[in-house]
Order: sequence, then structure tokens, then C-alpha cells
Amino acid sequence: MLIESQHKTNSGIFSFFANIKIDWMMFFSALTISCLGLLTMSSFESGDTFLEKQLIWLVVSIIVFFVFSFVDYRFLNKTNVVVSIFLISLALLSALFVLGHISKGAESWFSFGGISFEPADPVKLVLIVLLAKYFSRRHVEIADLRHILVSGFYTLCFFVLVFFQPDFGSALVIFLIWFGMILVSGISKKHLLMVFIFGATVFSLLWVYGLKDYQKQRVINFLHPLSDVRGSGYNAYQSAIAIGSGELLGKGIGYGTQSKLKFLPEYRSDFIFSAFAEEWGLVGVGILFFIFGIFIWRIVTNAYYGATNFEILFGLGLAILFMSHFLVNVGMALGLMPVTGIPFPFMSYGGTNLLTSFAGLGMLMGMRRYRRDAHKDTIKNEFLGL
Repeated sequence: MLIESQHKTNSGIFSFFANIKIDWMMFFSALTISCLGLLTMSSFESGDTFLEKQLIWLVVSIIVFFVFSFVDYRFLNKTNVVVSIFLISLALLSALFVLGHISKGAESWFSFGGISFEPADPVKLVLIVLLAKYFSRRHVEIADLRHILVSGFYTLCFFVLVFFQPDFGSALVIFLIWFGMILVSGISKKHLLMVFIFGATVFSLLWVYGLKDYQKQRVINFLHPLSDVRGSGYNAYQSAIAIGSGELLGKGIGYGTQSKLKFLPEYRSDFIFSAFAEEWGLVGVGILFFIFGIFIWRIVTNAYYGATNFEILFGLGLAILFMSHFLVNVGMALGLMPVTGIPFPFMSYGGTNLLTSFAGLGMLMGMRRYRRDAHKDTIKNEFLGL
């Protein structure tokens, strides 16, 4: 009896782990990047509480990841559910203008005691769900301009509310998510040209009527990086110095002078990649990029075997989200893009962003539990409507 009971217990444990459909390579890639961020933060001055706070957020985020991986997300295929989430998100973003906490000139946070929450991060995840739901039913008809305009309207609602916080960086990522998802959905070249013309028109109007002076100055610094290195271009200039001083092998962990001496601003969040590059050098940066490449590859692979078009598009949207953050942050650090305050995925300090990132991965793993291992040609033909 004892042996039989123990056998049932072991079978239950094995059954439990068999039901956990986790892509461990993807998970540990994200975890490794997070640990590299913690290691970089640990090299800053003693008495810094940011490391401890980020470690707590990482533990909470991992728990959320596993909890979300057990949810069946087929309920998101219901239109009323997605519309409700969309309206709640709009209400949260609107409430910021009344109840939001102003930090560094942006009204982007809800502050509850010592905890701050930035709605713009989970809203990006909501947008991916919304667009995946919309295009999963209409991807064959994407050549119809109406669907691009309708999806663009949903995106514009988020874009405007985030932009006028003002949070230009998150607004840019919201646009990139929409643009990337209409590309993977099969937009025609004619409509793609129209999107570029529309984007140029909107940017021109924002430049005249929407952008604040400091935001305009950041764009000018992007075009002329050395135009004001003592003023508005100081951050990008110091970032470039930090990355260049790392050379091939870096200065070593804890020996990054730009961050230790506080020449490099926001070295825990916006410019943590620069601090990492200074300490680890070109070799370390290459390793970091390699790990991130594996991470994106695993997300796309999981998306490829999604049960329906919704799961496929959600996974691709998630990859677009992380790639947007990666390209904007690294481009900003190298002086190739304006300074926008976009964090490096999993690496930069910030609880809301880290929590949202692991929640998105957990959702992808939840969808992986009922994925299909069909032949790739079958999936491709269904996605293309053949």
C-alpha cells in the first residue's frame, strides 16, 4: 500500500510537471538578461536600494510568469472581453491626467505609498491582444484599407493618451507595435506607402503643435549629436563615452568610471546598457546580444506553432514589443536615436516593465499548452488564407 501510494504521488508530480508547457530556453534567456542587469546595478555605490527593489520585483515577476502560464487564454477570442479590457485601459490612461504622479516632467505614474505603477507598460500588452484579435479574423482582408484605419484608430487612442503625458518613448513603441503587426498581417505596398505618408504628416503636426521644447531638442540632438553636449545632448554624449571606453574586454565589474562617478545619467534604467558595455566591453555586449537573439527566436518559434491565428499574432506582437524596446534603447545609447527613456528589456530598473514583460511571456506559455504541432506548411497556408 505504501509503495502504491508513493507511486501515485510520484505519478502526480510527473503529471504536474508534464503539464507545465514552459519553453525553458526562452525563460532562462530572459532570466539571464535580468541577472546581468542586477549584476550591473550591484557595481554601483554602496547603500543603493535599487538593487534590492529590483530583485524583489524579479521574484514577483517570475511568480506571475508561472501563474499566467497556467491560464487558458482562449477566452480572449471573445470580442466583449477584449473590448472591455480596451475600455478599462483607456480609463486608466485618462485617469493619469487627474490622479497621476508627476516625475521628471511626465505624468506617467500612479503612486501608492512607496510603490509606483506605470499603465503605459501593460497597455502595450493590451494593444497586442487587441490587434491580434482584430487581425486574426481579418488577416485575409488586410488589403482592405478599412481594416488598417480601424486598427490604426484603436492604436491612436492609446498613442495620444500616452504621448500627452508626455511619454514620447512609450508612444513610439505603441506605434511600432501597430506598424509591425500590420506588416506581419500582410499589408500591401500601396497601403504601406500611405502609412509612411500618414506618419510623416502626423509627426509634422506633432512637431508644430504637440512636442514640448525639450522633446524637440532631443530630436535635434539625434540629427546633430554634438550640437549641445553640455546641455540637452549631455546624456547621449556621456553614454557614447561609456560604451567606447569599454573597448574589447571592458573595465571589469564595478570599475565603470562613467557610472561610478555619475557622469552617466540614469545608469540603472535608461542607460544601463551603456553601463554594462563599459564594464563588459564589446565581448560582453556580443554575449548579451546573442542571448537576446535566442530569446526572440524562441518567442517567434512558439508563435509559429500557435493553435490559431490569434495565438500566432500575439506571439509575433510580443516579439515586436521586445525588439522595439531593444532597438530604441540601444539606438538611444549609441546616439543613433533620440533619448526617449525606453528601458532595455528585463535589464533596466523598473518594476512595472519587468512585471509586464514576464506576464506577456507567461501568456505565451499559457497559449503554448494548447498549441498544435502541425506541419509548418499547413499553418502557413491557414495564416495566408490559402
